[in-house]
Amino acid sequence: MENNQPHKPALPAMALAALGVVFGDIGTSPLYTMKEVFSAGHHPLALNAGNVYGILSLITWALILIVSVKYVAFIMRADNRGEGGIMALLALASRNTHGNRIKQRNIMLLGILGACMFYADGMITPAISVLSAVEGLEVAAPHLHQFIVPITIVVLFGLFWAQSKGTEVVGAFFGPVMLVWFGTLGLLGAINIAHDTSILSALNPLYAVRFFTGQPWIAFVALGAVVLAVTGAEALYADMGHFGRFPIRLAWFIFVLPSLILNYFGQGALILHNANAVKNPFYLLAPEWALIPLILLATMATVIASQAVITGAFSVSRQALQLGYIPRMHIQHTSESTQGQVYMPRVNWGLMIATMALVIGFRSSGNLAAAYGIAVTGDMVITSLLAAVVFHEIWRWSKLKTGLLVTLFLITDLAFFSANVLKIPDGGWVPLLIGIIILTLMLTWKSGRSMVYTRLKADAMAIEPFIEAIGAHPPPRVPGTAVFMTPNPDGVPHAMLHNLKHNKVLHKKVVILTVKFLDIPHTNLEERVSVEALPYEFYRVTVKYGFKDEPDLPRDLALCAKYGLEIGTMDTSYFIGKESLIASHKSGMAYWRKKIFIGLFRTAETITNQFKLPPNRVVELGSQLMI
Repeated sequence: MENNQPHKPALPAMALAALGVVFGDIGTSPLYTMKEVFSAGHHPLALNAGNVYGILSLITWALILIVSVKYVAFIMRADNRGEGGIMALLALASRNTHGNRIKQRNIMLLGILGACMFYADGMITPAISVLSAVEGLEVAAPHLHQFIVPITIVVLFGLFWAQSKGTEVVGAFFGPVMLVWFGTLGLLGAINIAHDTSILSALNPLYAVRFFTGQPWIAFVALGAVVLAVTGAEALYADMGHFGRFPIRLAWFIFVLPSLILNYFGQGALILHNANAVKNPFYLLAPEWALIPLILLATMATVIASQAVITGAFSVSRQALQLGYIPRMHIQHTSESTQGQVYMPRVNWGLMIATMALVIGFRSSGNLAAAYGIAVTGDMVITSLLAAVVFHEIWRWSKLKTGLLVTLFLITDLAFFSANVLKIPDGGWVPLLIGIIILTLMLTWKSGRSMVYTRLKADAMAIEPFIEAIGAHPPPRVPGTAVFMTPNPDGVPHAMLHNLKHNKVLHKKVVILTVKFLDIPHTNLEERVSVEALPYEFYRVTVKYGFKDEPDLPRDLALCAKYGLEIGTMDTSYFIGKESLIASHKSGMAYWRKKIFIGLFRTAETITNQFKLPPNRVVELGSQLMI
């Protein structure tokens, strides 16, 4: 009861924090969406009242159907113990598939592909957002055009460099800055709407219908740009664990959605009265004296939007790592009070290099818009398919109810995805290439780990006969506790055999330790540790973590005391098997993939660091393994 009291007073603060973190991506879309819809590309859209009204109607109802209905009303209810995001949805959808390997594999492939699309989006979003904000300088002073790319590179470098400092302090400013940003969006839009209130009639979905029936091909092609208005919708679901459903829903319906619609309609009214404003309708909404402050505010907003995407990439990487889809990496916790705030150097610098390469290669937000959309819409389609499994298998909805709702989602998602397929020759191939590379690496790592585990398990002796043999012919037992880490709790760890072979002793207490990562975000202390006492002072211990838990074995092994197993800090040694892998031409996986897996295996973070083992208490015993 005590925890419920501060809930209501904290709600506005939570909604403000959600405003700063969750809505940055979708909130900066007005910078470039209308400009790209009417830009003179391969399929230019004529600037006339019918087209402007049709586009505004499409944007409005895309925001309502995709964000408000799909994500806010339904997808956000598919939480995994309060957590959202593509990996949480994958874990949830996989829950009832253990008896069906084909179904399990298909769901796994969908989830991994969704994560790959998220990474591709995470590379393009900072590039297009910051670039489009800095391009406002060209409106204020056209001779500054040559400095746009260098300034963008500097801003991006500062953004990625600051990641290691953590977002806790900077995050305190995110909410207020985005509050000012969305207020500015709404105000600028309302001022321009006041010059022609008839533009509000485009709220009627009939204008979108007429746009499609009057010129179906042009309207279909235009969807490739209209989708820019809903990029970032997946962040509402991905960040649900940080803020909860209600604060996100409150911020969306009360503030974000009205501000976005006002701004888009203001831009529509502006370009109908001044066709030249189509070159950058967002910045031309503002009076000349406000242009520089607006550019600075937009740059801050796009940095915040990029920050949220980068933080999301860290979160997805951590979940993927602990679910076994990517190699172990160094994880730095940047907050003592908030467990979810992490920094992953490899992910950070990889994103930075890719983002800067996109800026240098495409050089303008208009060019980058051609690459934007494939990843986002692909992720939307995958989310709908995984949600269908959750609705039917987990929520026990009927096939009819599930089919009707998911069909509605897929009609919208596939329409946007198909329109973005047309942009593949103009840059849409970039996120596809990124996704294919990451997908290949993730599947290779997953398959390689499975091969290593199968091989080690096949070569391992059963633990029970081994313990009986130890009891019949006991080797010397030395004081202390030996913890042997192994993924196979039923077999004798290779490190134990090597220790017996070379040192010819066993410790007084022998712990066979297996760490398992479950398809839930967190495990509580009651379910984290299980202990099984075996003969002759042998113990089988299992430590369970959720995919968002922070592993700390010395801390969690102390929980064994309540089961009668005392594991002291100073008299415990940790024995770890360190395999050297050799690729063979045997079946199981292509030779080139084995070589990639071995390369990833060698660069993986050490188990000592991953599980926070004391380095001076760790013994590594090596062996060669042919795969």
